[in-house]
Amino acid sequence: MSSSGSGNVPVVEPKPQSDAPDLTLRALQQRIRQQEILAELGVNALQGASFDKLLTDTARFTAEGLRTEFCKVLEYIPSENRFLVRSGVGWDPGLVGVASVGADLASPAGFALRTGKPVISNHLENEQRFRTPELLQRHGIHRAMNVILQGDGRPFGVLEVDSRSDDEFVEQDLAFLQGAANILGMAIERDRHERNLKAALERHQFLLKEMNHRVKNSLTIVASMLHLQAKEIDDATLTLHLDEASHRVTAVAKAHDQLYRGSDVERMDVGKYIEAVCKDLDESVAQCDIGIDTQDGIEISTDRAISTALIVNELITNAAKYAYKGQSGGKIWVTIARGGDDNFSISVRDEGTGLPPDFDLRRGKGLGMRIINSFSKQLNGTLTMRARNPGTEFIVTIPR
Repeated sequence: MSSSGSGNVPVVEPKPQSDAPDLTLRALQQRIRQQEILAELGVNALQGASFDKLLTDTARFTAEGLRTEFCKVLEYIPSENRFLVRSGVGWDPGLVGVASVGADLASPAGFALRTGKPVISNHLENEQRFRTPELLQRHGIHRAMNVILQGDGRPFGVLEVDSRSDDEFVEQDLAFLQGAANILGMAIERDRHERNLKAALERHQFLLKEMNHRVKNSLTIVASMLHLQAKEIDDATLTLHLDEASHRVTAVAKAHDQLYRGSDVERMDVGKYIEAVCKDLDESVAQCDIGIDTQDGIEISTDRAISTALIVNELITNAAKYAYKGQSGGKIWVTIARGGDDNFSISVRDEGTGLPPDFDLRRGKGLGMRIINSFSKQLNGTLTMRARNPGTEFIVTIPR
């Protein structure tokens, strides 16, 4: 950032005569207030005040610290080679955010921007080095002081104080103005970094959503191919296996569809997800009617939601296959509910013929039961079975 130290000698209008240093009590109190203002601006910047508030506070406090009527933050617009009055105090209503001044070397602000050197002009009406911008003439400005607003990247613009009084700006005033500009410059860089980070995050989110959309489409194609292949094979057992594989792939594809439609790629509402999976199964398991009752707002991580959906898929498939044994008109109920703050439960119930007396829940030999037990264990869930009259109910309790 620019400073008033060596290497950046300010462009100061020569004084008509040498004045003795102003060591009055009033001057001392002003310097103390200036230090308080710089500390306050620094705290505001560190506490994360909004960018627009920092611009407004800087203009207001800088004018107070230098006892001037006017102050403005000038934002450089490269495409127009002009400064926009981005923020300010003292100016006529309607000028802030609308008025602009030239950014060429012939203007004080333009010179400060181009050279990086602070500019003090105590007698604008007699100024030979620069022209007086029309905005200053209109407000009867007699003196002005400019410093560049410089961050790590390209300059943002210029911080300028203006006054109608006949007093003079001195280099101690310049040190305060530069201090305020340095604090605002850091805030400008922070704002730039935050905007760049936000843009990068939005791009990342877009790519993730697009990836989930494409994965969903690819898995849907795989599921369709398995289903078509099942129809082409003249083997009932193999057709059944291919259809079941198609349902599993569709369940995973539905997860990526939910992620694509949602705003969070790391968590999802497991009730809404499983409801979508059940609707797909309801269409493909023609002999059974699937009813679902879910509580909204049960959010878990995406990986756990997919494993949970695969458990439900297998329980429904087993109910359709064994409870009703190919009969049409069978009913399957799926219920998802909170079990407390730390877990939720899934119930899959049928009104079929029931399980044989020697059925061992933990040692089921079919692929479906092996998948159910494997994912239940992976999720640290508890799988239980209840005999109904008629039918059977499977309940899985899973930690959130």
